[in-house]
Amino acid sequence: MNQASLTSVLLTSALATLPMAAFSYEKGDLIVRAGAASVEPDDSSSLVTAGALGPVANSGLNVDSDTQLGITVSYMLSDHFAIELLASTPFSHDVNLQGSGISAAVPGLPNGTHMATIEHLPPTLSLQYFFLDPTSKFQPYAGIGVNYIIILDEDLSHKAKTELAAKNLDVDNSIGRSFELGFDYQINEHWLVNASAWNIDFDTEASFDSAVGKVKADIDVDPWVYMLSIGYKF
Repeated sequence: MNQASLTSVLLTSALATLPMAAFSYEKGDLIVRAGAASVEPDDSSSLVTAGALGPVANSGLNVDSDTQLGITVSYMLSDHFAIELLASTPFSHDVNLQGSGISAAVPGLPNGTHMATIEHLPPTLSLQYFFLDPTSKFQPYAGIGVNYIIILDEDLSHKAKTELAAKNLDVDNSIGRSFELGFDYQINEHWLVNASAWNIDFDTEASFDSAVGKVKADIDVDPWVYMLSIGYKF
């Protein structure tokens, strides 16, 4: 083999190894992603209990959606396993009356009345498994983990205060399991795009004092969290 042929073979071999090196997920890699994260409650509620009235028929509470900045950090424990932390800026949700049961006793509080606003952080720690060969540009994964909902702020609405003389709102923190599905697509050696979704177990009790006694309800928020992001692999 002449020198030109040998050089050509060596160059071809070197080029063939570049995609493998550039796109490989390896033990010790740190992957940081940031983008829009939307919390979409799949909620249900117990009947609202109002002091001596007891549980009020055809009543409940629901929770609306919110979108904030989401950040995830994954550390590759091996070529296929990683541990991930999900964090975000605080989410804010309106809590609204559901059903016409309350308005029968308090006409100023019809179905859909805004009763309170809560603000929370949802840090979630997950163990992830990446299914494909570490050299694949497309990297789907699944995760299972634990979530802790931290209630940062809780405020009663003007309607609740004026119609019920409501005060002393209390919404419990929550800890529960989480499941995750997502994928990375690597643009080059460092940059990637990501889509991911979590289902989070978030059960809480909301209560406040009022003119008709203690008002409370159990809420299973159980949100889906959807995130589209850009990532960087260190």
